[in-house]
Amino acid sequence: MARKVKLKVSTRILRKKARRSSYATVKHCRFCANDATEHSLDFKNAVLLRTFVTERGKILPSRISGNCARHQRQLTSEIKCARTMALLPFASGHR
Repeated sequence: MARKVKLKVSTRILRKKARRSSYATVKHCRFCANDATEHSLDFKNAVLLRTFVTERGKILPSRISGNCARHQRQLTSEIKCARTMALLPFASGHR
């Protein structure tokens, strides 16, 4: 007689799936959504660039900021340019 074998799924995997699906918000690129703001992505616009830099001076990754790959690369180069022009700090200054 063939017995049906019930597969055991660990509670750890179930919790992980629940965490992933419970608050997964879809992030949209702020620069793709509106073409008018694409022109404001410039190294001279330090106020906009500061929103993509942490207080320690690190550039936020695209998985946190929600930018697409194309605009994340452009944003990174603009932040680096703003740092060399002394519009943004390289680091926070705290030790």
